[in-house]
Amino acid sequence: MSPLLPPVDPSVTARLVAALTPRLRKRLDAGVAKLAGRPVARDGDIVRLAVDDDTDLELHAPDGIVTTAEAIRCGCLLAPDCLHRAAAASAAPVAEMPDPVAEIPDPVAGEPSLTKAPRTAAPTSAPATTLPATTASAADDAPAGAADPAGAGAPAPESATPAQRTAAAALHDAAAAVLEAGADGAGAVLQAELLRAAHTARLAGLPRAAGRAVAAVTALRAARDADPAHRLGDLTTALRDVLLLAHRLPEATGPELAGLRGRVRQPYTPDGSLRLYGLFAEPVLTSTGYAGTVTWTADAAGRLYTVPDVAPGGAERAAGSADRAVRIGDTSLTHRELSRAGLAVSGATVSPTGRLGAGAGVRAVRAPGVSWHAEPLDRLWTVPVAEQIARALAGDLDVPKAKDTDSGGDAGEARDAGDGTDQPTVRDGRDGRDLLFLDVTLIGTVREAAGECLLADCAGLTIRLAAAHDDPALPDRENLRLLALLAHPRAPGTRLRVVARLTPAPLPRAVLLAASRPTDPDAHLDLGLDRLRRADLPAEPTAGTSVDAGNSQPAPTVQPATAPGEAPVHLLRRRVHQAASGGRRVLAFPGSKESEAARLRRCGLGTAGELLTALHASAAERARDPFGRLLPADTGRFATAWLGAAVYTEEVDRALCAAAWGASSPGLDSR
Repeated sequence: MSPLLPPVDPSVTARLVAALTPRLRKRLDAGVAKLAGRPVARDGDIVRLAVDDDTDLELHAPDGIVTTAEAIRCGCLLAPDCLHRAAAASAAPVAEMPDPVAEIPDPVAGEPSLTKAPRTAAPTSAPATTLPATTASAADDAPAGAADPAGAGAPAPESATPAQRTAAAALHDAAAAVLEAGADGAGAVLQAELLRAAHTARLAGLPRAAGRAVAAVTALRAARDADPAHRLGDLTTALRDVLLLAHRLPEATGPELAGLRGRVRQPYTPDGSLRLYGLFAEPVLTSTGYAGTVTWTADAAGRLYTVPDVAPGGAERAAGSADRAVRIGDTSLTHRELSRAGLAVSGATVSPTGRLGAGAGVRAVRAPGVSWHAEPLDRLWTVPVAEQIARALAGDLDVPKAKDTDSGGDAGEARDAGDGTDQPTVRDGRDGRDLLFLDVTLIGTVREAAGECLLADCAGLTIRLAAAHDDPALPDRENLRLLALLAHPRAPGTRLRVVARLTPAPLPRAVLLAASRPTDPDAHLDLGLDRLRRADLPAEPTAGTSVDAGNSQPAPTVQPATAPGEAPVHLLRRRVHQAASGGRRVLAFPGSKESEAARLRRCGLGTAGELLTALHASAAERARDPFGRLLPADTGRFATAWLGAAVYTEEVDRALCAAAWGASSPGLDSR
């Protein structure tokens, strides 16, 4: 995937690849690889790609996106039936575009988790002060007749249309074909089939499924291009979401169907006047080509609101957008300033996830802010940790988090920014449910495969705090290294008030977003935007030790002990990831499948053992015709077995995460 080319609409790529002859389709992957290293020049809305010394290919993107097949023109003799046009579309990023179809009704209480039953009300134990801002309760949004389903004359629950069932079947078949081949074998042709299915789903009114299909294609391209930002877990999650949506949509009804379909637009509703207090700001960086800054604020009741500035760009834009003025009213506050100040808004409009609109009728002026230790922000840290974890795990964990620089959320959904313009929707848990507000004491560091993490004590629980971003253009990793100097062995560690984002794992783990300044608890640092300085650290954290990052005593490295009774869920998870990477044939090889299944059963994970056995059996099963020749594999059976294993591991991981934090388990679905 070449970031120098303009994004191309999925339907354009699917149309160009479908028009190729079988002979050219076999050469498509080689053509994509050839164009990847060719020079690119931009002239206004036209991007020129030099196919060779004598031939140029032009992509016309008037709004930054190629929307028609005719906008890709090639100068070779075989045009328009040449390979170059399809290769260029396959090499370009996938566009995230709003759809012209009618708006889809919103779900009762936001989109439910794909692997959990829809909730019609928030848990009573979850405090209202930390939930995202909404303008109406779930009960107020319930459809007519829902309160008395058995009453006479109650309307029948809405079900999927024939077009939506057909689109779901096409998505399932395309995703199953990708899973059969794996990332190594899913070339441009299979990617185009998945994009075609995504386009069909979008036209049928299934923006959530279409967005996850586009995210799967983006992850596939990152894997095949050996992109350093690629994460196998994100490809697995995207394929799981597509298959699970395609599986559940045909039989879903009512609010569950509305949640599974998703929204074409995020509606903004009036919310009157607001007095907001800056909380913190964090950078946004996605693999789909969007970057920027999101500033978090809270009102007097502790409800969270966001002020985003996300647009096409890279890490440089993520770092620089913090100094841009926020797009609300006539205020000249930058995101960096707003995270420490306040805002008085009149005529406010708010989306269901707490995002503030920037319409013409919105007025905003600067107001004083407060520290994290003063009301109303202090109440965010008074919520027990166990309740915060339960709230985070009850949210939609099927989407990438803000720390990810790989999968940019549900491509394909768009938001009306409240001013008549559409803004890209980066769906990554930014409703605030997965935010943790913790008081911690630094005690050391621990080395992991991705680098060092801080170890901190939080109410008697040892947790790991990792960097939110590894991109060198952002200061997260360097700030974490300097904070580690405060965890010294000969004196009590420094106590900090932090904001983190939960990372579901068998061990208590989160990514660090903001922290109070060590020398001034009433001030804070946005660790993804502000660079920690020597002046921000205590003068002498240990006797005779300098705090200079270049000449300092390292923090004590703690060797974490592994619990002797740790559940070996990784045995099943590893096979799920292997199938997404190498395809069905990887699991068809003979190996230690029986011993792994037996080990799972011995540890009390009988269901995991059965799922692993079924996964291997479906991968190895190949029927033969009367002449002894192998018949094509049953991709549907293998996809069903893989989906069951993927959903099970995700639910077990969620339960183990809750147990590690001492929170109540979210429970497993009976489905």
